[in-house]
Amino acid sequence: MNDNFINEFFGIGIQNGKTPENLGMLWRTAQNFGASFIFTIGKRYAKQACDTHNAVKMIPYFHYDTFEAFYQNLPKGARLVGVELDDSAVDLETFHHPQRCVYLLGAEDHGMTKNAMEKCHHLVKFKSEKSLNVSIAGSIVLYDRGLNKPRI
Repeated sequence: MNDNFINEFFGIGIQNGKTPENLGMLWRTAQNFGASFIFTIGKRYAKQACDTHNAVKMIPYFHYDTFEAFYQNLPKGARLVGVELDDSAVDLETFHHPQRCVYLLGAEDHGMTKNAMEKCHHLVKFKSEKSLNVSIAGSIVLYDRGLNKPRI
């Protein structure tokens, strides 16, 4: 359960998600790892059988038609952390997660938009030669956040 007296929270979402099944799996993981909210940019969420916990009814879910609308509504003081296989991204293993942040993942086939990558405060990547399934990538990031690592 979220404690409103702790100055820490995180949300996670997908920009232009390719398949709705990935959303359901990511929402389930997000709920299990304590996400404060979940979101989509572009395509809308549709109820998925793989979201067996029905996370969209358990934690706040937001939808934004465009990246600009999403970016204008970032929580005050939150850092935007993009998950992208890019040369400018730092390895997740050495990354210190912000106390207050929003994780953004891109579609499996196109990744994050250039505009979204430029607006991120941080970019993280995995030691992987090829991209991972977006729900798996998000799950790994959330697991890493839960490790006993310093926060920034």
